[in-house]
Amino acid sequence: MPKNNWQGQTFFFQNSLVLPNFLFIFAVEDIHSTKNLRHMKVGIPKEIKNNENRVGMTPAGVAELTRRGHEVSVQHTAGEGSGFSDDDYVAAGARILPTIEAVYRECDMIVKVKEPIEPEYELVRKGQLIFTYFHFACEKELTEAMLKSGAVCLAYETVQLPNGSLPLLQPMSEVAGRMATLNGAYYLQKTKGGKGKLISGVPGVSPAKVLVLGGGVVGEAAALMAAGLGADVTIADISLPRLRQLDIETPANVHTLYSSEHNIRQQLPTVDIVVGSVLVPGDKTPHLINKEMLQLMEPGTVLVDVAIDQGGCFETSHPTTHSDPVYIEDGIVHYCVANIPGAVPNTSTLALTNATLRYAVALADKGWQKACRDDAALAKGLNIVEGKVVFKAVADVFGLPYEPLTL
Repeated sequence: MPKNNWQGQTFFFQNSLVLPNFLFIFAVEDIHSTKNLRHMKVGIPKEIKNNENRVGMTPAGVAELTRRGHEVSVQHTAGEGSGFSDDDYVAAGARILPTIEAVYRECDMIVKVKEPIEPEYELVRKGQLIFTYFHFACEKELTEAMLKSGAVCLAYETVQLPNGSLPLLQPMSEVAGRMATLNGAYYLQKTKGGKGKLISGVPGVSPAKVLVLGGGVVGEAAALMAAGLGADVTIADISLPRLRQLDIETPANVHTLYSSEHNIRQQLPTVDIVVGSVLVPGDKTPHLINKEMLQLMEPGTVLVDVAIDQGGCFETSHPTTHSDPVYIEDGIVHYCVANIPGAVPNTSTLALTNATLRYAVALADKGWQKACRDDAALAKGLNIVEGKVVFKAVADVFGLPYEPLTL
């Protein structure tokens, strides 16, 4: 199809929207208006998950909130990992609190990056709004703790626009996809447990073969990075319209494949890196490679499971950390870090907060109930509200009562 025939067309695949590569101009609510409806105490705690160096808001975001009359409290050194000092936040109008306990205690709205972990459970209180990534579907303990707390849990990853796109998941998916390829190439080294192959090859020596499972934002980013490094790339998806688009938009060393167990099995004996990037919004990810299928791969093959924070694409996956990122099972290297973008926190924080700020402003200005009434996309981010599961996929995963919310 000629490229100019793509104008004005959109494509749906796996609950994501793909837009052709040309400029879209659209109207959004002016976040620069100072006509806010309430005063909100907003807290930015320091992330305490292993090697998580991102922060929930930049000084620029703080300046926007304080200009609108809100009070923003930032935990001491919360932004240092992303390149922002306490002085930067003070200059933007924030006050600095010494501890995470003080931030949770004094603020009614908490803006984070990653889900609260066990030391934070008792700090979350009834009626408090927590705006962050949660990924409840693979964290029963977290789900139970947030139900017990009585908090309002609004998850970045399930905020969904009418066209099916996930605006607060996309920026981190773009980062994670690129990083997945880079990490896969790194662990393909023999000294790291891999096959000892250079992803690009050299003149006279073939490049590595990369299989990407899932043609969404993560998958496309991973495929393009691998292609740019010179790899022989195959990207698999269940959406034929999406595969057609990828076939047109990606370089000649990227091949498309309809995703089925049979087709995946045929690829595994010769593949060097597999990137798992399948997403079912708010629900657990299906296992596309089971334990038995590991026997089809050569020892030293690298599996990178970007979907691990939703349960993982591979049956043998379990979450790892940046300080201990890989393990080997049946001779296959598994890289399953749940917060891949945390390794590049400056880029990741800027990308994330570019997307989250308009929603944080709306929540602070209007309160969560009115903000969600006014914006159906934001309302889909509500997962748990004051002791009730209001997101069906989470309720179904754990066999909990699902109570639809009336705003």
